[in-house]
Parts: sequence; C-alpha cells; structure tokens
Amino acid sequence: MDGFHQSKQGIFMFFSQSATLMYAGSDLLLNPIFLHGFAASSHLVLLLFLSMSWACKRFRKISGHDDSKQEWKNTRVLYYKPTIFCCWGLSLFYLLLCVLNYFYWYRSGWSNEMLVIQSDLVLRTLAWIAISAFLHIHFPHSSELKFPILLRIWWGFYFFTSSCCLVVDLALHVKHQFLPIHLWVFDVVSILAGLFFCFIGLFGNKGEDTLLEEPLLDSSTGRNNCVEFNKVNGGENVTPFSNANLLSILTFSWIGPLIAAGNKKTLDLEDVPQLAAGDSVYGVFSVLTNKLESDSSRSCSGGGGGGGEVNTLKLVKALIFSAWREIILTALLCLIYTCASYVGPALIDTFVQYLNGRREFKNEGFILVSTFFVAKLIECLSQRHWFFRLQQVGIRARAALVAMIYKKGLTLSSQSRQGHSIGEIINFMSVDAERIGDFGWFMHDLWMIPLQVALALLILYKNLGLASIAAFVATLLVMLTNFPLGKLQEQFQEKLMESKDGRMKATSEILRNMRILKLQGWEMKFLSKIIELRKSEAGWLKKYVYTSAITTSVFWGAPTFVSVVTFGACIIMKIPLESGKILSALATFRILQEPIYYLPDTISMIAQTKVSLDRIASFLCLDDLQPDVIERLPMGSSELAVEIIDGNFSWDPSSPNPTLKDLNFRVWHGMKVAVCGTVGSGKSTLLSCILGEVPKVSGALKLCGTKAYVAQSPWIQSGKIEENILFGKEMDRERYEMVLEACSLKKDLEILSFGDQTVIGERGINLSGGQKQRIQIARALFQDADIFLFDDPFSAVDAHTGTHLFKECLLGLLGSKTVIYVTHQVEFLPSADLILVMNDGRITQAGKYNDILSSGTDFMELVGAHNKALSALDSIEAGLPSENLINIEEYGDLGRVKEVVCKEEDKRDDQNGKMDEVVEPKGQLVQEEEREKGRVGFSVYWKYITAAYRGTLVPFILLAQILFQILQIGSNYWMAWGTPVSKDSRPAVEGSTLIFVYVALALGSSICVLVRAMLLVMAGYKTATLLFNKMHLCIFRAPMSFFDSTPSGRILNRASTDQSAVDMTLPFKVGQFAFTIIQLLGIIAVMSQVAWQVFIIFIPVIATCVWYQQYYIPSARELSRLVGVCKAPVIQHFAESISGSTTIRSFDQESRFWDMNMKLIDGYSRPKFHTAGAMEWLCFRLDMLSSITFAFSLIFLISIPDGVIDPAIAGLAVTYGLNLNMQQARVIWNLCDMENRIISIERILQYMSIPSEPPLSVEENKPHRDWPSHGEVDIHDLQVRYAPHMPFVLRGLTCTFPGGMKTGIVGRTGSGKSTLIQTLFRIVEPTAGQILIDGINISTIGLHDIRSRLSIIPQDPTMFEGNVRSNLDPLEEYTDEQIWEALDRCQLGEEVRKKEGKLDAAVTENGENWSMGQRQLVCLGRVLLKKSKVLVLDEATASVDTATDNLIQQTLKQQFSDCTVVTIAHRITSVLDSNMVVLLDHGLVVEYDSPKKLLENKSSSFAKLVAEYTVRSLVDLDYKLEATQRSHPAIEARSTYKSHTQSEKLDTE
Repeated sequence: MDGFHQSKQGIFMFFSQSATLMYAGSDLLLNPIFLHGFAASSHLVLLLFLSMSWACKRFRKISGHDDSKQEWKNTRVLYYKPTIFCCWGLSLFYLLLCVLNYFYWYRSGWSNEMLVIQSDLVLRTLAWIAISAFLHIHFPHSSELKFPILLRIWWGFYFFTSSCCLVVDLALHVKHQFLPIHLWVFDVVSILAGLFFCFIGLFGNKGEDTLLEEPLLDSSTGRNNCVEFNKVNGGENVTPFSNANLLSILTFSWIGPLIAAGNKKTLDLEDVPQLAAGDSVYGVFSVLTNKLESDSSRSCSGGGGGGGEVNTLKLVKALIFSAWREIILTALLCLIYTCASYVGPALIDTFVQYLNGRREFKNEGFILVSTFFVAKLIECLSQRHWFFRLQQVGIRARAALVAMIYKKGLTLSSQSRQGHSIGEIINFMSVDAERIGDFGWFMHDLWMIPLQVALALLILYKNLGLASIAAFVATLLVMLTNFPLGKLQEQFQEKLMESKDGRMKATSEILRNMRILKLQGWEMKFLSKIIELRKSEAGWLKKYVYTSAITTSVFWGAPTFVSVVTFGACIIMKIPLESGKILSALATFRILQEPIYYLPDTISMIAQTKVSLDRIASFLCLDDLQPDVIERLPMGSSELAVEIIDGNFSWDPSSPNPTLKDLNFRVWHGMKVAVCGTVGSGKSTLLSCILGEVPKVSGALKLCGTKAYVAQSPWIQSGKIEENILFGKEMDRERYEMVLEACSLKKDLEILSFGDQTVIGERGINLSGGQKQRIQIARALFQDADIFLFDDPFSAVDAHTGTHLFKECLLGLLGSKTVIYVTHQVEFLPSADLILVMNDGRITQAGKYNDILSSGTDFMELVGAHNKALSALDSIEAGLPSENLINIEEYGDLGRVKEVVCKEEDKRDDQNGKMDEVVEPKGQLVQEEEREKGRVGFSVYWKYITAAYRGTLVPFILLAQILFQILQIGSNYWMAWGTPVSKDSRPAVEGSTLIFVYVALALGSSICVLVRAMLLVMAGYKTATLLFNKMHLCIFRAPMSFFDSTPSGRILNRASTDQSAVDMTLPFKVGQFAFTIIQLLGIIAVMSQVAWQVFIIFIPVIATCVWYQQYYIPSARELSRLVGVCKAPVIQHFAESISGSTTIRSFDQESRFWDMNMKLIDGYSRPKFHTAGAMEWLCFRLDMLSSITFAFSLIFLISIPDGVIDPAIAGLAVTYGLNLNMQQARVIWNLCDMENRIISIERILQYMSIPSEPPLSVEENKPHRDWPSHGEVDIHDLQVRYAPHMPFVLRGLTCTFPGGMKTGIVGRTGSGKSTLIQTLFRIVEPTAGQILIDGINISTIGLHDIRSRLSIIPQDPTMFEGNVRSNLDPLEEYTDEQIWEALDRCQLGEEVRKKEGKLDAAVTENGENWSMGQRQLVCLGRVLLKKSKVLVLDEATASVDTATDNLIQQTLKQQFSDCTVVTIAHRITSVLDSNMVVLLDHGLVVEYDSPKKLLENKSSSFAKLVAEYTVRSLVDLDYKLEATQRSHPAIEARSTYKSHTQSEKLDTE
C-alpha cells in the first residue's frame, strides 16, 4: 500500500509541476493534464475489461461450455444502426485528431501536457474501436432487450468526463489562455456524442422481428416464411426512397439494404423494389398525356393523334410539366453547387497571403480551413442530389415516351404503318427515348454555364482588374465557336440516325425471315446488305466522332487559351502579377474548364435530343385508324350482325381507285357467310374492312356484337400455349377442353413435353404451320364472341384436320354464331347460308351455293377447277377393281361414312399415343436470356482495348495524356514560381519570359490533347466496326436452332442499344477512366511536393475508397446487367404487339397489352432508378472522404511555421487540392461507370461466341458442278430433334425418293413432314442416320453446296422489302427477260405489268402490299428461275384457290418433268399424280407406295384420307341440310342481292 501511495504521490507531483508551468494559479480539477490523464486511465480500464471479456468467451467456446444456445431471433434494435455508426465515427474522429496532433506538435515540440493528451487520444481510439466491434459482432445475437448495463453506465460516465473537459477549456478561455481550434472541436464532438449515448442508454431497446422466430429446421414454416420474405423484399415492396427520412435521403442510406443484399447474393429483378407512384410509368404517362391533350387543339388517341397535333415544342412543354418539381429542385441544387464551387478560388489568394505571414485577425487560418471544408461539404451534397434527381427525371421521361410510342403503335393506320417498319419504331424506343432520358444530365447547362462564367469574371476582376475583360472576350470567342460545331454535329447525328433506322429495319426483317434465307442459301448475300448499310452508317459515325474529337481537343485547350490571353493582357496593361492572384485565377480557369469542356457535349446532346424529339413528334403525328369506319350497335339492338351500304374502302385514301368498291350486303345473326374468289380479288381486305382496318372512302358499315378474328398468317405470342388460347380471359376449364377437342389440339399437346404449358418460341417458331393455325382458331373460339371472322385458316392444315375443324368449329361450337370465312376449298362452300364471290375488289355474285352456280362465270370457274382436281382422283379410282373402292352406299348413309373415317382416325391416334410415351429428355425451347454473373472479367476489357490494331494505339494515347498532364502542371508551376508572393518581393523572371514560356508549355499541352483525342476516336471507331462485323457474321452463321430459341428482341437489343454504346459512348468512357487516373496521380504528385505527410491520411482514405468501391460494385454490376436484360422484353413485346396489332384490336385487347407494356417499362425502370441511387450512394461517401483529406492537408499547411515552405508552391498544392475530391470521386465513378458500360461489350462478345453452322463449303468434298444429276434421295434411319433437351420428332425414318420422279408426303399436322424437309436442307442436323443425294452424304459437304442445288417453295410465303426484281432474284443472277418469263409462268406477269414501275414496283415490309396467294406465286417464280434438279414444295399452294393451284401444278409438271419433286400437301389432289406417296405419322413412315397401290388397299390410312376428301363435300351437304332446317332469313339476303348482282354482272361483262 505504501508503494501505491508513493506512486500516486509521484504522479500527483508530476501533474502539479506541469500545471504550475502551464497554467499558473489553477487548482488540480481545472488542470487539463489531470482531466486527460483521468480520461485516458478510464478508457484503458474499459479496453482491458472488454479484452478479458472476449478472452473468457473464446475460452468457454473452445472448452465446449458455451451454454448460451438460445433460439436465434432476428432482433432489431431501436437506434442500433445510429449507435454503431456513431461509435465507428467517434473512433475515426479520435484517430484523425491523434494524427493531426502528432504533426502539429512534431513541428512545435512536445510538452508533458501534449504527451498526456496524445495518450488520451490513442486510448480513446482503441477503446471506441473495441466498443464498435463488440456492438457489431456479439451484441446483435444476444437475447438482451436493452444495451448491456455496464455499457450504458460507461456512456453516462463518458458524457460526464466530456462535460468536465469542456468546462475546463471554457474556464481557461476566460482566463485568456490560447487553445488550439482542434481542442474546441474535440470538446464539442465528445459532448454531443456523450449526449446521444445517454439518450440511447435511456430509451434504446430491442424489438423482435417475428419473421425468424420459428425453429430453422421446421421446413414448412420456413418455406412459407421464405415466400413471404421474398414478397416483401421483391417486386411488391416499394422503394425505401419513397418513405425515407431526411438524413437517409441526404446520405443515400435508403439504398443501403439493396447494396448489402447485392454483396451477399447475386441480385435478381425480384430483389429490386418497385418504384414509387411518382416515378412509375403509370403516374408519369397520365400527367404527360393530359398536358399534351390540353395543349393540342383536339385530343388525340394515345396522346399523339393525327393531323399534326403534336409538335416538338408541345412535346417538350409536356415533358417539362410532367417533372416540374424535380426540375426546379435540380435547378436550385445546381445553383448552390455552382456558388459553393467558387468559394475555393475566391479564397486562395487570402490563403497564400496568410501562409506568407500576413494575418488579418486571430485564428484566421482555422477560419479559412473551416470555410474551405464547409464549402466542399455543401458542394458535395448539392452535386450528388442534383445528379440523382436529374437521372430520376430522365427515367420518368424515357418511360413516358416509350409508353406513348407503344400506344401510338397500336393505333397506327395501315398506310402509316407501311411507312415505318418495326425496326424503325424499335429505334424510337431504344435509342431516341433513351437519349431524351439522358438529356437530363445537360438540362441546366444552358443557364449554368453563363452563371459560372459570370462568377469566374467577378473573381478575376477582384484579382486582376481590367484584365478580366480580356478573359471574358477569350471565353466568349471559345463559346462562339460552338455554333458551327454544334450545327455540324446535329447534321451528322441526324444522318447517322437515319442510316441506323435503315439498318435496323433491314435487320428486323432478316431476323424474321432467317429460315427462308437459310433454306435458299441467301444469308451471306443479305449479310453483305447489312454490312453495306452499316458502311453508310459508319461513314456518318466517322464524321461525327472525328468532329467530336476536334471539338474536345479545342475545348481542352480552351482554359489554357483563356489564361494565356488574360495573363498576356496583365503584362501589356502593367497589372502586377502576384502568385496568390495567379493561383486564384488558375483555380478559376480550372473550374471554368468544366463548363467549357462540357459545352460541346451539351451542344451535341441538345442537337441529338432535338433530332430525337423531332422524330418522336413526327411519329406521334402519323394518322391513326379512322375511328368512324364502323358504326357499333349494342348487342340485341339489331337483327343484323354486319351491314355494309354502298361501301367503298381503300388502303390508300388518296388513290382514285378504291380497293373495295360498291359493297352492299347484310349478314343476320347466326348466318354462315363464305367469301371466295381468285388470288388478289380482295377477300382478306373485305375481312379487314369489317374489322375497321381499311380506311372508308364512302358508305356505311354497321356492326352489332363482339368480334373474333383468325388471320391468314398465324400470329402467335411468345409464351405458353395456354396463355395464347386464353388470350387474357379467365380459365373456364370445361370450355377450354371443348375448344381443344374441336381444334384437334389434344393429341398435339400430348406429344409436346410440357403440354399446354410448353413455351412457344417467337412467332410460334417451334410449332408447325397447322399447329399455329389451330391455336389461333382455339384462341378465337375461347373468346365466345358474337361475330367470327376466319381468313382462310384451313389452307394450313391437312384434309382430315381441315374437315374436322370445319365441322366441329364452324358448324359445331359456332353453330349459333355469325361466321364469315374466307376459303379456297370449294367443298366448304355448300354449308354457307350466303356465298360472296369476289373479283377485282367487287362482290360479283352473292347467294346460296346452288343459286349462284348457274348465275355467273366467276363462281363456275372456281367450282370447275375443283371438279377438274377431283377428276384426277376419279381417273385413278377408275383403274381400280370395284371391290377395292370405298363405296359410300356400302355404309348406307353419309353419317356412317363419317363414323367409319373417324373411328379409323381415333384408332391410329391411340396407336401413336402409345409410341409417344417413350419421349425422353424434356425441356423448353426458349430459355431465359443468358446473363453473366459476378465481376466483368479482365478478358472482356483486354479484348476490347486490343480489338483495333492489336492495341498498338493504347500506349500512344496514354503517353499523350501523360505529356498533357506534365505540361499542364509544369505551366502552372512555372507561373506560381515565376511571380512574386507580394508586391514587396522581386519577380524571379521578367514578364516577357514568364508569358513566353507559359505560352510554349500551353501550346505543347494543346497538341498533346489533340493527338490523344484523334487516336482515341480512331481506336474506338475501328473497334466498333470490327465488333459489328464479327457479331453479325456470327449471328448470320448461327444455326437455325439459335433463332428458334432466341427472341429477335434480344438480338435487336445488341444490334441497336449495345452497338450504339460501342459506337458513341464506350471509347470515351474507357479513355476517361485512364485520363482521370493520370490526373489524380498528377494532383497527388503536386500535393506531396509540398507535404509528403499528406500520404499518412491519404493512404487510409484511398484504402477506404477502394473498399467502398469493392462493396458497391457487385450490386451495381448486377443492377446494370438487369437493365440490359429487362430491356429486351420491352422491345420484344412491342415488336410482337405491332405485328399482331390487327388481332389485338379485333379482340378488343388493347388495354391488356397496354397494361403488360406498362409493367415491362416499370420492370426496366426499376433497376435503372436503383442503379442511379447506388452510384450516388458511393459518390457521396467518396466525396466526404476526399473532403476530409483536403481539410487535413490544409490544417497541416497552416500548422507549419512561417518560412518552412514557399507560400506560392503551397498555394499551388491547394489549387490542385480543390479538385482532389472531384478527381478522386471521378476515378471511382468512371471505374464503376466503365464497368457498367462494358457490359455492352460482354453481351456482344456472347453473340460472337455462338456455335456456328457447319462450313458453307468444304473444299475437299466439293460436289461436281452438275450435281445432283439424277436427284435420287435416300434416307436411312433418320432421327432428328430440335435440341438436346427436346423429344425426337423423326424417329428412325427410312425411305427413298426416286430420281426424276414425284413423291408426295402426307400426314397429320405435326407428323414430321416439315422437319423432314428441314433436315434435307440441313436446317436441322440429324442426331442419327443419314441422307444421300445421288450417293453423296449431304452431311459431308458444305451447306451452300447443298442449299444452292436444291429448290423449295416454303410453307410461309416470304417477300422482302424492296422491289419485284430483288424479290425474285436476290443474288442478281438472271436477266430481266428470264424474270419476266418466270413471272408469266407463275401467273403473275399481268399483275406486275399493271403496277407502276413493273419489275421495280415497290414491295413493302413482309410484302404486306401483296396478298398471301400472290406472295406464294412469287416463291414459285423463284424456283422457276433457279430450276434445280430437286424441288421441294412445302404446302406451296395452301394459300391459293383451286384454279390457281391447278395452273401451278400444270406449270410444275411442264417445267420440272425430269426433276425430283417432293411435295407436302394438304390437298390430296396435289399428291394423287405423284409416283410415290409417303404417309408419315409421329416421325415414322406408316405407308410408302404408289398412290394406286395404296388406294387398292381400302384399309390403308391413305385410302381413308382420300375417301374423306371425296366425301367431304357430301358430308358438308349433309350438315347443310341440317342447318337449313333452322329458320334463317337467307332468302331475304338473297333478294337483297339480286339487283346488285345483276348490275355487277353487267359491269363485269
């Protein structure tokens, strides 16, 4: 005890002596050494206690005595996060003070008091780190409801000691003792923290989250809870931004949970919260359209109707109005930021004078440092929120515009639609709307730049007097040069967008028709067309980027030019130059550099945005469908379902010759109306007219009831089969099953791996033509409408299925409904209550079958052609023994025939059903879009930077930037060194020498920046061109399975958005990242010249910045990828909606599709919004850290004794330090932005690694020039499936197509007919087996060698945009005479001669200005030109009438008499004259022989098909007799027609 008392006395004596020296007359309690020593001791005790506590817990855990096994609860502590944040903040604050004290006292020497204070700070730092660690690691999992009692006692004690310290310091201040400013800061922070901790100790407790209270091993509860948890955190949870408190909004902490989640797992779309109502497209769109409608003289459907209602000015006003609050807020923030950013330059001269020894008042240095620091904080806060709000405005504008474009696309008239392809409209959505959204970044530049210039001039006038006028003139000159440059860029941008539209239009069309290109071997020719279009686009791109490079280099040199002019004026005007004023001016020029540097970008963006606004406004001005074409009557208000009185309709309202003329007819409810006529007579147009699609010239069209429509070309949505059939209606299982049965879909669904849950590829790519058509019919039937319109749906299905559909659908399920059907099958006509015969846009005959058969020539010709086709069957049957004929009388009546045929079919289906049970692997054809996960690999960057010239330009670009940076720093250093600090000092060099050297250095830096800019765009342009060519080559060489399983929206997204990023954005982003690193290194170099000690704080700050960046980047990366992935569905849904707009409108489903589009837009906006929030979260924290670094360096400079350092050089360090936070944040921001943007390269590289088809030509296996000479096709054990995870379609098929003979392939829809043909052309490669043509295995030769030697008329007739010549002869191999000859042979010669331009007559996108039958005839013309030895007809005459079919068959017989002709046909008559018939069923050959021999066996499946076809008309007649027993006002309809028919007959004659 004596020893203890002695040591205590010794310490007391030590303190007393120090107190006597430092604070004479003070008692012990007011002695700072005592207080700080006491505080240090208490912190040391706490530290030891926590250490021992931790050691005990570790020991208990290792020994296995841990009895704290309490049920884990997800506890949430009230104020837990603020508490732990405050603890960490306090430990960091004490660490900073500790470092500052070290430097401060290192210069001025150490005393006893200083040693005690330093020890106190070190122990405080360690103690608070320990408390923070305890709270972070141990406390969350404890079961205590409040913070530990000892910790709360400690907090109270800490507050008490902090208060004592403040009281002592105040007492000393009263006694006029000088205290350093950082001790006052120490006192204030400590007492505020203590007060906060006391509050937490009293009121802080734990609240329990019941979500995870249940035992973890209870699987059922866990699973349900997990679902609920996902629902809360996923798509249904609204963004925390909408209800965040002020502090959370200021610091962007609301985004924290999402960033934390991204660190633990890969983010998916369900993890990203929903947008608040104000940011959702639903809210923004309504505001935008309301404003547009109020501005327009009359409201327009979709907010952008016809007649030039919407112009660019109105659109801009509406966009501004839709986000006016955010625009005003961002303007205010922008103003605050601008003012705060000029505080530094304004105070630099004062700071230099302070360092030179001139003091204006006491503590001036600390006041200056505080002002610098506060200005930096304000600048940081205002800039971060300004940027975030601008992005918020951009997201809103983009979403609203995309919604407007979509809505307009659904209401476009046919003529407007022909003027704009899907590719062009996709560009409006993906490029133009995106650019308008990005314009938010530049929104305030127009007024901010003049304000920045004005503030700069004020500072310059204060420092340099009248020389500021020279600075103003120089700045004005620089800005005036923007006008011609901006105009030039606008022109280039406009041309660039036009050429991009053309390319996207062509790409969209090619992707849609890739199958026909592959079949014909034309893909490389069409690729060369795309490359040519790209060359035109690249020409404008080159001009644009090189102009940008020159502009950039001019404006990088602009601040130097302004400073040269200003300092030169000072020399001429004899204005004395001092280093403080020079540095203030240089700092001002540096800030001024930013608006001047971004001015070309602003002008360029204004130009681009104006072009985009003009394009969107002109699109919104296009004509809509006429709203008054149809007069809709309420259901039940009229006996008539459809009535047209004196109707004249025209696709082109300006044409003097209407498409449909003098229409007069009535259709009563429940009537069946058939429309027939030759190819191009106007049948489909008549249905379109009833739908309201064709503009009305005159007359009246009345419609009573809802309608459903089945188009001639099937329109199938991507998605499940069930979704396509339901088409937005609720599931009615009973009706659904009836519809499936009526449409013969049940067997097809059994074959498919997932039944009706099978996902259909884009445009129904994984279904046969017949299956697509039957799904269309099922969709119409399920809707249960009043009026049904069928546009020849039976042509795409086989004879049996066609009969079944007609009976079960039209005469069965729709027996009481109004049905108007177009058909080429004469056998379906007798069942009609009314037949309309069309010719040249007129109804030439109307009435019942027997009545009009003798009343006109048009109908007689159609029936005659049908009878002629049946006579071929009669001639075959005539040669057969009578006992082998299927005698109708044998069965007694027609019903018996029907019954027998159906029984045979059912029996065969049952057998096939058994075979199908052996289907192996199952999987959907269309998979989710591939999305890379994790960090973007270095290989992606490496491939990008070495793509052009193997990366040889990269070192030169970097060298130019390094030289630029060295010369810039050198010129500023020269000016600071060469001028005197004050008026009294002598200048180091003469004024002329000073300015001459400065000009030389400035000129050198300008040359470097020009070289850098030119090399950068050269490398970027070359890289973009190479990547484009490689990606497109890989896409065009991809196997057909790639296009089957990849929606075109994904490919178009890469060809449009990603390519646009590579063209215009990425080179500058990558370059900017490298340049900012070099600039940051330059700043560090300058600052370290003055004080190397700055590294002590700089290194931990940089480490913290890097940690933040690493913490942020996983979430940012995945959010950016989600943006890319979520964009494709928007484009795909839009493309599908436009192509199926007629079907959508006919079912009155616009609102459902509109709602789906809105959801997809929000799905895209969600990750975009949160990406912006996450970026600002990071930048805010980096700015804070940079500001602390800057403040530390300033404190260090004012703490150095006078004369130790040159004030001018110290001022130069401050000048560069002002940019430190901006530059440091910019490095990290550019790194993150670059990584987000480089994803475009990653996505393009994905498509550059698509597995390619086999080679186009194999030199060692090149067939002879005249191969195939005989044309024999041998098929051995052929097994085919579309993908490894899909079932087999062909299962061991073996047969031979004899050379020079005609082979017919028949079978039910989905039996494998089309797959066999695709395998013959190697569209699908065989899994096993082989095909030999003239003894050569086709799998061993090149693809083009096989495809160019075979000819095909495909199932879906295709025409490309262009003219008649380019459609018949895309490879330009034939003369005009040969083309005319082919046209005459395929019955199109006269039609083409009538058209203006003849062979140069225009063909619109998809050949929409030609009828389906005419398109089929064009395909026939192609094969007539090619005249191959092997010809395949894949249901080639499905879309033409019987008469035209007969002519085509005759032409083929003459032209291909010595060729192998393989015919797939639904009309039995098309294969009856074949030498051999192959009957396929479920991928196997069921029957294979000559038609005659197959007919001899009346139990053969082929004989059953022929029998059914023969009796179909009679069966229909039977149904007709049943139908006529119903009371029908058909006679009235006929009498209505009598007068019209007679007058039209006269006209025809």
